[in-house]
Amino acid sequence: MIGYLGLFASALIAATILPMQSEAVLVGLLIGGDHPAAILVLVATIGNVLGSVINWYLGRFALRFRNRKWFPASDQQLIRAQGWYHRYGRWSLLGSWLPIVGDPLTVMAGVLREPLWSFLLLVTIAKAGRYLVLAAVTLAWFG
Repeated sequence: MIGYLGLFASALIAATILPMQSEAVLVGLLIGGDHPAAILVLVATIGNVLGSVINWYLGRFALRFRNRKWFPASDQQLIRAQGWYHRYGRWSLLGSWLPIVGDPLTVMAGVLREPLWSFLLLVTIAKAGRYLVLAAVTLAWFG
C-alpha cells in the first residue's frame, strides 16, 4: 500500500508547478514486481491528472493577482501564452505530459476557462498514454 501511496503522491506533485519525478517511482515499482502494472499505471494516471486539475484551478484564479510584484509572469508572457493556446486550442492539452511545457499548459487552460470536461478528457489521454508507454518499455526491458 505504501508503494501505491508514494506513487500517487509523486505523480500528483509532479503534475503541479512543483518539481518532482513520478516516472522514476513508477519504474522502480515496476522493476520490483510486487504490484500489478495495470494498477500502477492507473494510480500514477489518477495522481497526475489530479495534479493537473490543481493547476487548472490555480489558472482559474491566477489573473486576480497579475498586478502583484510576486506574480510569476509578465503581461507580455501571458499574452504570448494565450496566443499559443488560442492557436493550437484545447488539443494542445495532449502535450500536457511533456516536460517543461506541460504544467504551464494546464495552468493556461484554467486561465482561458477551458471547460473541465474537455480538460479532463484530453489530459487523461495524455497522462495515461505516457505512463502506458513507460510501463511497456520498462517491462519489455526488465521483464
